[in-house]
Amino acid sequence: MSDIVELNAELREKVGKGAARAARRDGLVPAVIYGDKKDPQPISLPKRVIEKQLETGHFMNTVYMIKVGSDTTRVIPRDYQVHPVKDTPLHIDFLRIAKNARVEVAIPVVFVNEDAAPGIEEGGVLNIVRHELELSAPADAIPTQIEVDLTGLNLGDSLHISAVKLPEGVTPTITDRDFTIATIASPAGLKSDEEEEEEEVTDPGEVPAMHGGDDEGEAAEGGDDSSDESND
Repeated sequence: MSDIVELNAELREKVGKGAARAARRDGLVPAVIYGDKKDPQPISLPKRVIEKQLETGHFMNTVYMIKVGSDTTRVIPRDYQVHPVKDTPLHIDFLRIAKNARVEVAIPVVFVNEDAAPGIEEGGVLNIVRHELELSAPADAIPTQIEVDLTGLNLGDSLHISAVKLPEGVTPTITDRDFTIATIASPAGLKSDEEEEEEEVTDPGEVPAMHGGDDEGEAAEGGDDSSDESND
């Protein structure tokens, strides 16, 4: 489960583009805390601290305790913007989390036991359909990742969400279908016996038999030596 991280922030007295640019010049990242039926709270956070959090790869599914003066608010990031060229953080939206609340988060998938998948041992390729899972989880128990076990999968097999063991209290947000997470695909050049049989070349000296019933009788009676062409 993800740990709760504490962040120190400053209250922004002014809002707008001009104030945001001034905050960035001072090495701060403008942000806002909203939700839980309370007024939005504009804040600023140290740029280096936010960059470090973004580097973890779990920023969007981590619960933060943001301290502003003597007040502390439990939040989770809902959106953030980065500079299109410099890739530095420009703004963050945090959502307040009420007590006993559930949140919807995108959790990364980690595949395990590839060596126990016969399909991969035979040269198959793991085709990942979903690198993340959209899940609903308790705010106090958000998983950092979901392990997906590949044990026993053969060539052509598909792995669906129903085969994944999720942590207690965690459920998929997609409930109308048993969606696919990954498949074991045959690599290029690896053909099944059936495909090889279909591609066997017919002996060029062998003339395919024609089955026409009445047509064959008419041809025999007419004594026509010319052979009919047939199209598949």
